Amino acid sequence: MDQLWANRAASAEAAVVKRHLRPLWGLPGTQLGAVGWPPTRRDRLFGTWHYWWQAHLLDCLIDAQLRDPRPDRLGGIRKQMRGHRLRNMGRWTNSYYDDMAWLALALERAEKVTGIARARALKTLYDQFVDAWVPEDGGGIPWRKQDQFFNAPANGPAGIFLTRCGVRLRRAQQMADWIDETLIDPETHLVFDGIKAGSLVRAQYTYCQGVVLGLETELAVRTSDDRHRVRVRRLVAAIGNHMAPSGILKGAGGGDGGLFSGITARYLALAATALPGEVAKDTAARDSARAIVLASAEAAWENRQSLDGLPLFGPSWDCAAEVPTAGGGQGQFVEGAVNSSQTPERDLSVQLSGWMLMEAAHTVTA
Repeated sequence: MDQLWANRAASAEAAVVKRHLRPLWGLPGTQLGAVGWPPTRRDRLFGTWHYWWQAHLLDCLIDAQLRDPRPDRLGGIRKQMRGHRLRNMGRWTNSYYDDMAWLALALERAEKVTGIARARALKTLYDQFVDAWVPEDGGGIPWRKQDQFFNAPANGPAGIFLTRCGVRLRRAQQMADWIDETLIDPETHLVFDGIKAGSLVRAQYTYCQGVVLGLETELAVRTSDDRHRVRVRRLVAAIGNHMAPSGILKGAGGGDGGLFSGITARYLALAATALPGEVAKDTAARDSARAIVLASAEAAWENRQSLDGLPLFGPSWDCAAEVPTAGGGQGQFVEGAVNSSQTPERDLSVQLSGWMLMEAAHTVTA
């Protein structure tokens, strides 16, 4: 079974590499993922590039290196890092704490998995999250600088990063406790999106569940505090009941939403393989997380399109994928978020999510 998913993950990787990866502005030693396929001229020139999508592309390359270590992929990881910094005007930071958290997680994993270290970048990003903690303003850390929106998509991945750094466990626990006290729906036990100027933003997205699941799982692994295991068990059950009622994770369209289910699958796989504890409830949570990943991956694979022998995934894994054409509307960056292309399958985010899901399925079967 693990070889089946290894092969499918390799095919998903090959599809993104072939369709989306190219040098930044023709510069040697660089690469980024074009945000759409078939690409427009603007896509090919990286007129748009979407910082956090590229961070997930880097993370997927690291997944692939874990699955199948190859020297040539190490070169691609270095090129991706260099392309990211150059396209970001020579900086690692931007105005969005969630964006920076995703890049920090990818860079930290790159060092751990491949030995490719970017110590100054990690220190720069680490300082951003530590300095952004403002409980006196109602947080948490905010979604972006000079903002009063404190949300799960910023606090979850930033907390995971601080936990993995190992030197800020207490702060990561404070972030997890803030989420648990502020953003958990008492009826469904799902995570609300955030709190804005003191008012609850009640939207419930798959990736909010995923990042909180990842944070609580990492804290359960690294502390002896049982409250984190209890929260993981509760959240896995809530995801199963409300975000994957048929066993398959719900889609959220293209644009930024294209990444949501893949992120959730990544951290379900983490819970399935890393959640400690030997009581029946712990075992059941691991089994449930694993089952959602595998059912979602099987559905996404069955509903893919195959072009030149490589998969093209849809935004909803329980529906047949549609092949995008060169025409049609492209996703636009509006008020801090990227909306979907007319055909969501053209968005790099949707294809990265499918790749992430195949890697997650390999992780839980390896």
